[in-house]
Amino acid sequence: MADRARPIEILLVEDNAGDVVLTQEALREGKIRNHLSVVPDGVAALAFLHREGAYADVPTPDLILLDLNLPRMDGRELLSAIKTDEQFRHIPVVVLTTSKAEQDVLMSYHLHANCYITKPVDLDQFISVVQSIEDFWLTVVTLPRTRG
Repeated sequence: MADRARPIEILLVEDNAGDVVLTQEALREGKIRNHLSVVPDGVAALAFLHREGAYADVPTPDLILLDLNLPRMDGRELLSAIKTDEQFRHIPVVVLTTSKAEQDVLMSYHLHANCYITKPVDLDQFISVVQSIEDFWLTVVTLPRTRG
C-alpha cells in the first residue's frame, strides 16, 4: 500500500487560464493529495502522455480532466486518441467543458469519456463542481494506479 503515499496525478487539458486557476484552487482546498499538471491543448496532451520533449520526465496521469474546445487538437480528437490507445485507454477521462450541446455529450460518450460535466459559469459553483469531481474520482472510485 506504499503506492497510496504518492499523490494522485491529474492532467488538466485546458486553454482558459481562468479555469486553470479555479481548478488549481479547488483541488488545493481538497482532501486528497494530488499533483496537477496542465497542458493547453490536445497536441501538448499527447506529448505529455507519450513523454515527449519537455514532458520526458512527467508522471502518467491517474485521471484526465478534458476541455472539448481547445486549439490545435480539440478535446474530441484527443479523447479518441486516448481511448483507442492501449497504453492510455484505462485512464479515466472526465470531460469538463462549457458546451451543453447534446451532440457533444453524445460524441464524448461515444468516444468513451468516463463522464461529461458542463462547467458552471458561477465561480462558487465551478469550484464546487471541481471538488465534487475530486470527491467522486479520488475518494469513492478506485483508480488504476500506474507507475512512472
